Amino acid sequence: MNDKPLLEVKNLKTHLHTERGRVTAVNGVSFTVSKGEIIGIVGESGCGKSVMSQSILRLLDHTDSVEYEGNVVFENQDLLSLPLSKLRAIRGDEISIIFQDPSTSLNPVYSIGNQIEEVLRLHQKMSKKEAHKKAIEILGLIGIPSPEIRVNEYPHQLSGGMQQRAMIAMALSCEPKLLIADEPTTALDVTIQAQILELIVELNRILGMSVLFITHDLGVVSEICTSVKVMYLGQFVEEATTDRLFETPLHPYTQGLIKSIPKLEGSRHDKLHVIDGMVPSLSDIPQGCSFSTRCPFADELCFNKEPLMETVHAGHSVKCWHYAKINSSEGRAKGGGSKNGTSYS
Repeated sequence: MNDKPLLEVKNLKTHLHTERGRVTAVNGVSFTVSKGEIIGIVGESGCGKSVMSQSILRLLDHTDSVEYEGNVVFENQDLLSLPLSKLRAIRGDEISIIFQDPSTSLNPVYSIGNQIEEVLRLHQKMSKKEAHKKAIEILGLIGIPSPEIRVNEYPHQLSGGMQQRAMIAMALSCEPKLLIADEPTTALDVTIQAQILELIVELNRILGMSVLFITHDLGVVSEICTSVKVMYLGQFVEEATTDRLFETPLHPYTQGLIKSIPKLEGSRHDKLHVIDGMVPSLSDIPQGCSFSTRCPFADELCFNKEPLMETVHAGHSVKCWHYAKINSSEGRAKGGGSKNGTSYS
């Protein structure tokens, strides 16, 4: 039996050259994706989730202002050092990506059908007739009504939700081994969102397709993901199986995200939990723990020294100096401390 992971990311760093100088958007990320696994990546906007997903396929190369470090190994090939000609053969065929905004991802001068057919003819070597038939089939599969008509329409003739579904159809058309889904249901209504998620899970089950699912929606994560990685300022701060993460979140940031989920029970006057502060700029990352400036438990150690990722249980790791005290009965009773550099304990 081959237990080798489908994708192995080792100490990935993505440096961007900006007007303010060189910044690090992804800072030492490591993880593996096994065949058939659905991994959730969660975190606020600006935490590096999209940059990380695009770095895997080197989609930022065109900017001429990006540098990568580390390794991204897909089926024994390091994608970061692969010639562009070979990388293009993998993009869209063996690894597909769904972007957040279809209006900037679909070509406005080509019909939806032409754009899906191009992928099929390039990677699957289908004839024009076969590709056209497959395009209609996949559009119907992801819930677009009258697909035989829509296949000939242009992006501007479709609603935002239909544009998103067309982009999802393009990503799934070659039945990839790995699907990177970057907020794939953001523009969809609840009913269509459920259909798309069901489709992704079904393809995962039938084809063994692995999924890297990037989202803000922890409710979706709890339903479809086998494991979760919590990202903050370009780093993972907690990793666990889905059940364990929701049952016993250890990092203060993870706890804040879970508390922020709206609840159906309770009074309508109950206030929604909000994590204090904002995600810092990449040009102003805190010196010690990246979350220290927003953490109610932070002390001098947190402000001055970066914690290491520590394995607490099998399949559960956290990057926090005080996770044990925070999650003790005494720590939970105190419910936080000071941001002025004094210890909560």
